[in-house]
Amino acid sequence: MSLVIISGMSGAGKSKVVQSLEDMAFFCVDNVPPQLMPKFAELLQMSDCPVQKMALVVDARGGRLFSDFIKSFDELKQLHNDVRLLFIEADDEVLLRRYKEQRRRHPLASRCKNNLSEAIAEEHKLLSAIRQRADFIVDTSQTKVSQLRQRIQEMFSQDLECRLFLRFISFGFKNGLPKEADLVYDLRCLPNPFYIKPLKNKTGCDQEVFDYIFNSEVSEQFYTKIRDFIDFGLKYYQQEGKQELVVAFGCTGGKHRSVAMAERFYRDYSASAHPCTLFHRDIEKDQFL
Repeated sequence: MSLVIISGMSGAGKSKVVQSLEDMAFFCVDNVPPQLMPKFAELLQMSDCPVQKMALVVDARGGRLFSDFIKSFDELKQLHNDVRLLFIEADDEVLLRRYKEQRRRHPLASRCKNNLSEAIAEEHKLLSAIRQRADFIVDTSQTKVSQLRQRIQEMFSQDLECRLFLRFISFGFKNGLPKEADLVYDLRCLPNPFYIKPLKNKTGCDQEVFDYIFNSEVSEQFYTKIRDFIDFGLKYYQQEGKQELVVAFGCTGGKHRSVAMAERFYRDYSASAHPCTLFHRDIEKDQFL
């Protein structure tokens, strides 16, 4: 039996997450008061309960009741050991744009005299302690709906009690850091295929680009040293109780060096005991969520 608690910033895409989980046969309940979370856990533990997978959305819409989240969540963890906290977020400018496009009212608007920027800042403060407790953090700032759906499926199609979940991300520094990353490696010092005319319009997924990058001794040394560090830390991250380790590789544009490095790590770890996924954030930038 699995229980997922979904929280995060208003406008970040929690409704899309719920839709994805419902497609995976999760029983989902939106806008649950924190005090009721333990009651849902008791329901899951009933031997004759037909619900095996449940997701609850608990966020700032709860108003004053939301202040009891941490207390209720700790009680929930004591009652139900198979519970995970998923936190959904996005950059402030993205949240502002989404609210203006959809003409929605922010749940904290009245508290902030209808100033949307102040409401978003206030929600950050309200959710900061919850974000720190999250097992999974998903930043939807530059994520398409289809990519978000895939991410959720990758997370929760696995047994939630499995060993540490590895996620490899490639990105371009010119588009900003991936906020969900635990480890970030800067690959801008490696040989750059962008300046090789036959390779410029290809990506790190193409064998010619991949070979060009890893024919360099420097690239091989980078790979070996990063691999050693990740291997060394896995046991300790797992002992800490970490559910997901997000490793991000960045180059200038996010199309060549970072992609090739992420591809290699994904291939090499796919055969390990740790479930892992791959996401090329900036390999193509078009229609986002």
